[in-house]
Amino acid sequence: MEQSYEMQSGVLAAMFGTILIIALVVWLISVISYWKIFTKAGKPGWASLIPIYNTIVIIEIVKKPVWWFFLLLIPIVNIVYAIWIINLLSKSFGKSEGFTVGLILLPVVFLPILAFDKSIQYIYNNTNEVDHIGQDS
Repeated sequence: MEQSYEMQSGVLAAMFGTILIIALVVWLISVISYWKIFTKAGKPGWASLIPIYNTIVIIEIVKKPVWWFFLLLIPIVNIVYAIWIINLLSKSFGKSEGFTVGLILLPVVFLPILAFDKSIQYIYNNTNEVDHIGQDS
């Protein structure tokens, strides 16, 4: 009976370790991708490492006012604005709403695409065609 508990605890430890390793890999992919996205947009890459500041930098990248950060603290409203910010991030790199859906549902795949695809450039540096996205009327 005692051996059974030891085996169960060993299995639980192995499962926890596996989940922890997977979570760390996903986190590392996200941080590296955001670092590259920030540098593409002319922002400091190290900002991707600082939890609250990285959200503020993303809001700056999509050309929205910084007070939008406080909207992300309001329950229910934060879901709408988070999706909106992700959509604006996608559009600020010249991508469509379909890419936004990918960023929402599979960020571990679509963030590296946005970050490392050399054909994807930050639009605000190149043209004024999307100025209306980030500007107040």
